[in-house]
Amino acid sequence: MSQIFDESGVVTPVTIIEAGPCYVTQVKTEKKDGYTAVQIGFSEIKESRLSKGQKGHLGLLAKGRGRKKGNIPALRYLREFRTKDAAEHTVGQALTVEQFESGERVDVTGKSKGKGFAGVVKRYGFGGGIKTHGQSDRWRAPGSIGGTSGTARVFKGKRMPGRMGGERFTAQNLQVVRIDAERNLIAVKGSVPGAKGSLVVIRKAAKG
Repeated sequence: MSQIFDESGVVTPVTIIEAGPCYVTQVKTEKKDGYTAVQIGFSEIKESRLSKGQKGHLGLLAKGRGRKKGNIPALRYLREFRTKDAAEHTVGQALTVEQFESGERVDVTGKSKGKGFAGVVKRYGFGGGIKTHGQSDRWRAPGSIGGTSGTARVFKGKRMPGRMGGERFTAQNLQVVRIDAERNLIAVKGSVPGAKGSLVVIRKAAKG
């Protein structure tokens, strides 16, 4: 995260994301695959890091005179997006941050930071027990979790201590503040899920 000052001196907290270049690695059609989608890849790596099957999918295996299919480099990540205009894309096409514009709204999806095992105070914001009347070990306890007679059980979904974080989360309606096409950077207002350096997916806002 960082901050950007506008011309009048107002500061805006932003998250700077490296978004691209991404390459179209596969185009799925209704006739062949039963649905329309576009598969794109990100983060170039050495070809030696890929398996033979991955190289074949990206068209990196020598064919004929050793040419590559669509000139796709070796990519670390592949993700698929369902879209109705899949036919408008071609294999090998490069997608950059210029797909977005300053001022528009986007949704950013990622895997939240893993916090490990956490109690109910940290995990759900419980207030804890009272700190008086001789109580010394119930300050961060959840309290009663169920009845003892008619419903003598714990209901499913009860908020209890457990593993916190490490889940798929989407930050919705984030405003695009600035785009740096030369360095493939996009700055969005506010925070996004995930630790520094983790993979996120940017889409145009569904509720915009």
